[in-house]
Amino acid sequence: MTTMHRRHESHDLSAAAQEYLLTLRVMAGDGSHVKAAQVARRMGVTTQAASEMFRRLGSDGLVNQSDGRELVLTAAGRAAADAIFRRHALLEWLLTAVIGLGWAESDEEAGRLQGAISPRVEARLDEMLGHPETCPHGNPIDAETSKRRPAGTPLSQIEGGRQATIYRITEEAEEDAGLLSYLEARALTPGALVTVLARSESLDSLTLDGPRGRATLGLRPAALVRVLEGEADPALFHHVPAGVSP
Repeated sequence: MTTMHRRHESHDLSAAAQEYLLTLRVMAGDGSHVKAAQVARRMGVTTQAASEMFRRLGSDGLVNQSDGRELVLTAAGRAAADAIFRRHALLEWLLTAVIGLGWAESDEEAGRLQGAISPRVEARLDEMLGHPETCPHGNPIDAETSKRRPAGTPLSQIEGGRQATIYRITEEAEEDAGLLSYLEARALTPGALVTVLARSESLDSLTLDGPRGRATLGLRPAALVRVLEGEADPALFHHVPAGVSP
């Protein structure tokens, strides 16, 4: 394998480079146009630091920058970002379903560990956890999986009196530890059946009845939760094999 090809292997990227690729993947995931300054704000670094990192990633053939300064993952960059997200997702399954950490804490811990596990450990984790196609929040583990799965509808668009199944907590929502903790505490997790009791544009709120009673969300956070109307096919939701989880 040549040196250039090795630089495209996500395991060989620095922890900082992996974080930048993963952040760009999340921010551009809905088709948004993303610039270095926006990534810098999300990551809490200077625009200069972000621009320098993206220049390096561009030299490695992982990111392209348009004339308008918009950042786009190349095919190699997307593959590398998917590989990083896959390791992150496997670690989240391990930390939540086996070790018993909460969503917000497991997301933080997975971020620390995702660059440290070897391909051999990654493959073993995947096998042990039953080959999940999503992270615990329901997001597709890679681009190919995403093509096979329905997109879902923002919870904020469901009218009062309608039933829906929580399908996935978007990657943007995963960035909000408080929102993650609230959804988990109310059992508003993938596969949960809910009934929207009221939706108000003027009050900017949505009230629903879920597995643990009533819950209220602002319309913006509710827009970060995707649902499928009615009762969804249980096969869409991954469960760690019996005997692995506590």
